[in-house]
Amino acid sequence: MSGKQAESVKKSLETLSEKDSYIHGLQSAMARKDSLNMELVMNLKGALNDINDKDISIKVEKGVVYIDISDKLLFNSGKYAVTDAAKKVLGKVAKILNAYPDMDFMVEGHTDNVPINTSCMEDNWDLSVKRATSVIRILQKQYGISPQRMAAAGRSEYVPVASNDNSAGRALNRRTRIIILPQLDQFFKLLVKK
Repeated sequence: MSGKQAESVKKSLETLSEKDSYIHGLQSAMARKDSLNMELVMNLKGALNDINDKDISIKVEKGVVYIDISDKLLFNSGKYAVTDAAKKVLGKVAKILNAYPDMDFMVEGHTDNVPINTSCMEDNWDLSVKRATSVIRILQKQYGISPQRMAAAGRSEYVPVASNDNSAGRALNRRTRIIILPQLDQFFKLLVKK
């Protein structure tokens, strides 16, 4: 092997070593994120263990933590004012969220497909947004969560989890979802290092 070929092989091996190190760093960051998500889920489940399992669902999908809360637990039918009983549940969720101050989250309101039209709501879009912002306001004003960490969104009837053809399905579709947003900036920082 000539000197040039040996130097080329050496550079190739160094490049492979750097890429391998980079991949290990990404895998380590993902493992830390997964571990943090599991810790968060276990803490949430522990804090909410006295709530009916049918009213709250906590799960991790594709590395994102989702907390689904049924509308019957949070709101009266067709309304967006949070009930007093629900404020206690939100307080338990807020206590856990406050323990993870670096995590941002979004609150999404979801409805079924039964039309609504009142003096202050034109349709299910309005209802879903008002429900999300009602939850955000409780978390901010009563439980001290920084507004910079939160976003509110209304999804109306367009992201159902069940069929709207029967009352059981419509009940499942009427929910508020808290989504713990992944900290993508950490991964982007890792990518930029390269």
